[in-house]
Amino acid sequence: MTKPRYDLRGGLVGGRELSVSQIFLFAWFLRLAQVAVVAALGILVGSASTLAAEKVVRVGYQKYGTFLLLKARGSLEKNLQPLGFAVEWTEFPGGPQLLEALNVGALDFGITGEAPPIFAQAAGAPLVYVADEPAAPLSEAILVPKDSQIHSVAELKGKKVALNKGSNVHYLLVKALEKAGLRYADVSPVFLKPSDARAAFEHGDVDAWAIWDPFQASAEIAIQARTLTNGDGIVSNRQFYLGERKFVESNPAVVKALLVAIKDVDSWASGNVEAAATELSLVVGIPAPVLKLALGREAWDVRPITPDVIADQQQIADTFFSLGLIPKPIKVQDAVNNNGS
Repeated sequence: MTKPRYDLRGGLVGGRELSVSQIFLFAWFLRLAQVAVVAALGILVGSASTLAAEKVVRVGYQKYGTFLLLKARGSLEKNLQPLGFAVEWTEFPGGPQLLEALNVGALDFGITGEAPPIFAQAAGAPLVYVADEPAAPLSEAILVPKDSQIHSVAELKGKKVALNKGSNVHYLLVKALEKAGLRYADVSPVFLKPSDARAAFEHGDVDAWAIWDPFQASAEIAIQARTLTNGDGIVSNRQFYLGERKFVESNPAVVKALLVAIKDVDSWASGNVEAAATELSLVVGIPAPVLKLALGREAWDVRPITPDVIADQQQIADTFFSLGLIPKPIKVQDAVNNNGS
């Protein structure tokens, strides 16, 4: 017996003809089934995308240094590939902005100077110190224009000083003033990100500029900015590798791979400053001589956080609280990764 065939345009072919209502009902059920299948596929694809997105390390960097070399070389991607992780890079103008992104859940790992994590911890950011670089006190300075009548830090009294609020040079300014017998309240801080501060500095809108490399080296070479003081004998100026707490605690193998990649590129750069400067110049568009000067002042290595480093950070935190720069006292030890590196 030949089985009847359904034709939705005309009912049953080879059998009893369907009514219009039956045809409509059949079509409705067929359409519902199609929608259900598409929805199910969408859920599966969405789930797969979510799983893929969870296997990404979101790394924050600034326009300079180890992370920029890692990014240009693809070294970190190679280290993380066996672990099933990709890398998403985001550039920031300074450490405070980088840690703000970490605080709102937009970043997993980054590098900043010594002051930004103090401000971020005081603001409740879920950060942890993972490792640090050795002190590099020459890599930050307080600059004045080449023709400025200011020749000492003591002469900054009543003057406008540009700086990136909450950055490493914030502490340099505080301690340099203290060494010169001045208080932080004796100057007028003008909070500007580096690019805006450079413009204000050149136009004479500020009297001095507290800044770090490579912006420091660029101002020294391009406009012959004069150094009132650098960090030597005043501050340590360390760089810290910081992570979002849950990410660090949940992914120790990824953190280890990150630190291995950092150490490898540091080892190469420390013995190849000129080559590193040339390589970075092609990426960031900063002249190689500027980068060579800046890189020559760097301290290349990555190390576990030690009690001495924690003590130095605690002193910074206590200083900032005493000046009313952070809203509450903090205990730096609470933000140190205890899982080892």
